[in-house]
Amino acid sequence: MTENRPLRVVILARSPKNHVKQAWEKLEPYLRSRPELEIVGVALSQDVDHVELKADMAIVLGGDGSLLRACRQFGENQIPILPINLGRLGFMADLTLADLQQNMDLVVCGSCNVAELMMFECDIERANGEVEHHIGLNEVAIRVGAKPHMFDVQLNIDDEHVTTYSGDGLILATPVGSTAHSLSAGGPILRQNIRAFVVTPICPHTLTIRPIVDRADAVYTVVLPDKAENVIAVIDGHIHRDFSHGDVLRFRQAPFSCQVMRFPNHSYYETLHRKLGWGGQLSYNHH
Repeated sequence: MTENRPLRVVILARSPKNHVKQAWEKLEPYLRSRPELEIVGVALSQDVDHVELKADMAIVLGGDGSLLRACRQFGENQIPILPINLGRLGFMADLTLADLQQNMDLVVCGSCNVAELMMFECDIERANGEVEHHIGLNEVAIRVGAKPHMFDVQLNIDDEHVTTYSGDGLILATPVGSTAHSLSAGGPILRQNIRAFVVTPICPHTLTIRPIVDRADAVYTVVLPDKAENVIAVIDGHIHRDFSHGDVLRFRQAPFSCQVMRFPNHSYYETLHRKLGWGGQLSYNHH
């Protein structure tokens, strides 16, 4: 509870999938039975303004994609998020409905830890001078669209030229994003509270080109040195923007962080063991 009043909670369960709706139908009576909680908004089909509702926290039902959507929606006004995994792997959203109900007392008494997960912002400056601004939590991938082909991507970090990558593209990832697209492209795993970015080439033409890790307080600038067809910039796997010769993408640490609530017994390495199958088998939730 906060200041002798109920904890104001907003529910984010925007998904066309039936199992998300069914999970909310199961969870709603339990949450409303708790006098320490006040549900001030529920997003099932449309976003809700948590600032207008003065929410103290958000419960997100879905998977990692739902969490990514939530923190992008919150923008500069981030609030603590308790993510409930109804998807498959779930590196960030790794709690079940049962976990939530068993540990709700920790939530209402303020005993949860809040992890500050670094977010990024990127500007895409078009050749005509127009600028698009985006934020995200995982990564920006520069890659081809429907017809794969090799192309060149030039990277500068601050004012220093790093190299020109030839291959299928390039990924700029946060520590959280290091276990997403970057990992599948052969990038390293970073602990989520490290202040650094991962640069991972996608299928580089030169095998000696390897992923690099560099500081988060720098500006990463990406351009296409030559004309290339059908190249796109993909933000958090969801937002797709055309990216052409003459455009400039600038990637940097955002001045705000995604706030994810963790129970006191949460272990990052235990999550990796379960989700990556380090003990043998990968862990999937099937619906």
